[in-house]
Amino acid sequence: MHLKCKNLNFLYPDSKSAVINNLSFSMKNPGFNAIFGPSGVGKTSLAKIIVNKNNCFNENIITKNINIILYSYNLERLPGWLNLGKHINKVISPEKLHLKKTLIKIFELNNVLDSRFSNLSMGQQNRINLIRYLLQDFDVLIMDESLANVDEKLKGTIILAIKELFPDKMFLYISHNLMEVSKFCHKILVLGNPSQNKPCFIINGQNYKKKCFLDKKKLNITMLEIMNAL
Repeated sequence: MHLKCKNLNFLYPDSKSAVINNLSFSMKNPGFNAIFGPSGVGKTSLAKIIVNKNNCFNENIITKNINIILYSYNLERLPGWLNLGKHINKVISPEKLHLKKTLIKIFELNNVLDSRFSNLSMGQQNRINLIRYLLQDFDVLIMDESLANVDEKLKGTIILAIKELFPDKMFLYISHNLMEVSKFCHKILVLGNPSQNKPCFIINGQNYKKKCFLDKKKLNITMLEIMNAL
């Protein structure tokens, strides 16, 4: 499994300055990786280019042993009148019912399955939406602030569970939380600001997993490396 970006340039129509300028990076193998940087440096634009790879970017986005790329994002919404439990049962295959029950328990959503989407908190809405994507077939799942508005403890539990339940999948995690990406991710693509001629870097994260020892000194070093790259 290999995702490669080569000399990618992107600017919005009628804009004179590039959002993404000559970007190249490589990420291999399953696991949690991150796209990180301040607002406006092209994280979401890059995610959409990767998932909607078309003729314009065929030479720039290269994939190997990757067939299905999905994109989940914060504020993505289901129709407000939907009964969540019935909707999920309709969109998944029977062989994934056990996985559905496992995810709903881990995501702490058992008590809202009879509710309408519009009655949920923002954190609950994001969690149920993420479950929808995890129950689909994919090779790469881009999570663009998909766990926004979820408390830190539960968010950590969910990330560790995803890593354990989907060991053969690649995840691209977009978040503004420096400690989060440093702790849980393997490779961290730090996007510099093109307007300030900041380069982009791949930094090694701590890739923390269940029952593993977290070296807090190394975690602090990773966070410092990311901050220095911005």
